[in-house]
Amino acid sequence: MEEIIKTLPQHTCNWLKGKITMYKYQDFWTIKHLLEGGILAQQSFKAEPNDVFLCSAPKTGTTWLKSLAFAIVTREKFDESTTPLLTKFVHECVPFLEKSQVEEHENNRKNLSLPLIATHIPYASLPESVISSNCKIVYIYRNIKDVIVSHYHFLREGLKLPMEDAPFEEAFEEFCHGVSGYGPYWDHVLGYWKASLERPEKILLLKYEDLKNEPKSNVKRLADFIGCPFSVDEEKAGVVDNIIRFCGFENMSNLEVNKTGKRNGSVTENRIYFRKAKDGDWKNYFTNEMKEKIDKLTDEKFNGTGLLLK
Repeated sequence: MEEIIKTLPQHTCNWLKGKITMYKYQDFWTIKHLLEGGILAQQSFKAEPNDVFLCSAPKTGTTWLKSLAFAIVTREKFDESTTPLLTKFVHECVPFLEKSQVEEHENNRKNLSLPLIATHIPYASLPESVISSNCKIVYIYRNIKDVIVSHYHFLREGLKLPMEDAPFEEAFEEFCHGVSGYGPYWDHVLGYWKASLERPEKILLLKYEDLKNEPKSNVKRLADFIGCPFSVDEEKAGVVDNIIRFCGFENMSNLEVNKTGKRNGSVTENRIYFRKAKDGDWKNYFTNEMKEKIDKLTDEKFNGTGLLLK
């Protein structure tokens, strides 16, 4: 592993005072321990046909998607007074492929009717068995401007750097050059988008803003796709509405487990995963020049796709 990593291009993030170094592997950037976990997964992870993969680039709605999917899949076993989401951090309920041990996935397969596995790994670099097993993949994506702002705060707060010591302008330029967690972001989105055109019955794309603006129809769509549709009686009883409310930012960010503590082995506090969950926060950070630059880049990268990310 060390031999592989030694040969890779590196980038040290100056705006983070040199505290993070990213490595470029198979055309995407990530930090060392996640890269090691990703390579290990490529070498040894064996997907099964009934696994459900929740895929995303960082800071695009991963925590929300995990919460919703977990609540949907476990709703016959738990209600909102007994769900593990009350006492267990969502990223432990649905482990990341590149951050977890094989035992975690085996336990999930035993305990969940549909095993949920999350990853930030780009489509082209997923373990071969994820594609060959024909398991289902849900991919969430988001407006690139809000992703940049969320990415900036997540890394900055994780390192406990005040804003005046972490220039947003530098973080923005770095992102525009494709250097971000599992970036370039546009390549990440386009990889899953192209795969969804080839395998629409196995890959569902969800847009963060659509989920926010029309939660009910999109949560039902998610449940249908992963194989846990809501019955008419459940809808009448308000089960869909209850899941949307429980998994919403207001409720999740106020649960004690999400306000305090850290995940096992993590240096990042749980609370950092719950910042604002607002659309359009980028307007508080972007200059007109920044907006023009990212809009031009977005137009170039997503031209002809029908994907709206600005």
